[in-house]
This record gives sequence, structure tokens and C-alpha cells, in this order.
Amino acid sequence: MLGKNRINKFITTLSAVAMLMAYSSFAIAAPANGDGEITVSGQVTVNGQPAVSNSTLVSGSTITTGADSSATISLGSNGKVELLPDASVTLKFTDSSIVAMLQSGKIKVLNSAGIGSTVSTRSATVIGDAGQSNSYTVDVGCSDEIACSQTYVETASGLVTLKSSDTVKQVVAGTNAASGNLPQTGCKPCMRPGSALPLPVAGIGSGALVAILAAAAGIAAAAIFFGKENEVTTSGGVIIVSPIR
Repeated sequence: MLGKNRINKFITTLSAVAMLMAYSSFAIAAPANGDGEITVSGQVTVNGQPAVSNSTLVSGSTITTGADSSATISLGSNGKVELLPDASVTLKFTDSSIVAMLQSGKIKVLNSAGIGSTVSTRSATVIGDAGQSNSYTVDVGCSDEIACSQTYVETASGLVTLKSSDTVKQVVAGTNAASGNLPQTGCKPCMRPGSALPLPVAGIGSGALVAILAAAAGIAAAAIFFGKENEVTTSGGVIIVSPIR
């Protein structure tokens, strides 16, 4: 009888250990398969409600950052997503993918090798190479208007693909690319990778802007030329510029 009790206790102990191991394995995998964790700075909302750091974030949530605010969503070993100020994104994730729908602002995506990552905007879709880890930023420009919709991508490491209705671009580490209606009149002025000048200011067409810049350049050149040829003297506190010699 005593031997039988010992056997029963041994079997019970083994069962308990097996259940504990199974539970531990599930707990470790849970962050990748289920919830994420959000860290906030400033004013951040999740589904319209104020968010606090170290709180749980479920897949399908919409995160919005205010001015001078930011948020980081950690997805365990799968990677993380960072929101910069004035950004809004709906984030979905599984044990093998990160999918972001960017409505406004700028986000940074970091995904581990073997984890697919996709960022969708009004004008394009950005896809990270699932065969390697990637670090890249996606910015939808300065306006949420459809006529001004733009998508800017900059890859820090790895490889991403920028797809739009009329182009497919490979964006390797250390490079950037853009798609969308970049020079539309009336769009808010901004500077982005690859742009030499800000977009035209509302009410000023691109032709007028070029004319203004040309006139300013002409004035500057004339000032340099006459400055070299003329002498400046003073008499009674009034500055007199001598004629050209």
C-alpha cells in the first residue's frame, strides 16, 4: 500500500511539473501571439482613451500621438513600432506579422528576421523583407488630404519595397524613396528626403515661387557686384555711395 501511494505521488508530481512547463512555454510565447506593451511620452491615446506606459495593447488598436508626444509598442522578440509626434496608426500583429495602417504622421518599424511587416498609407504600401531584420521609417507627408497624399520611406537597415499604383521601388539600407502627389499646389509646405525645396505654399503657384526665388537671386548677385565696385563714405551721418569708377 505504501509503495502504491509513493507511485501515485510521483505520478502527480510529474503531471504538475509537465503542466508548469507547458504554462511557462505559453507565457513566453504569449507576447508574440497576443498582446503588445505600450510606452508613452506626452499625450497619447489608444482607441480614443488616454494611454499610460507599460499597459497592454491588443491587436487592432488605433494609437494617436499629440504634439511633442511619442509612443513605442513592443511586440516582444518580433520587433516594435515607434510613433513620432502627431501620428495616428491602426496596428495589427500576430506571431508572424506586423501590419500598420498609417493615417497621419510618421512611424518607425523594426521587425525581426522571419517576421513580415507592412505599412499601408493612402498612396502606397511599404513591405519589409521578411527574410531579414529591418529598420525603416514611413511618413505620409504634411497633409491628410487625398490630393496631397504622399508616402516617404527611409531604410536604416535591411530592405523594404515601396509599392504604389504606378511604381515599385526597392529601398535598401541608407537610401530613401517617395511616392504620391508630391508637387501639388495648395499642399502644406514641408521638407522630406530627396526634396530640394519645400512644396509650394497655399495660394502661391509653383511658377510664382520660381519667379520669387529668381528675383531674390538676382538682387543678391547685384548687391555683390556693386559692393565690389563702389566706395562708401559718410558725411554728416548720411551714407553716400560714390559713382562707379
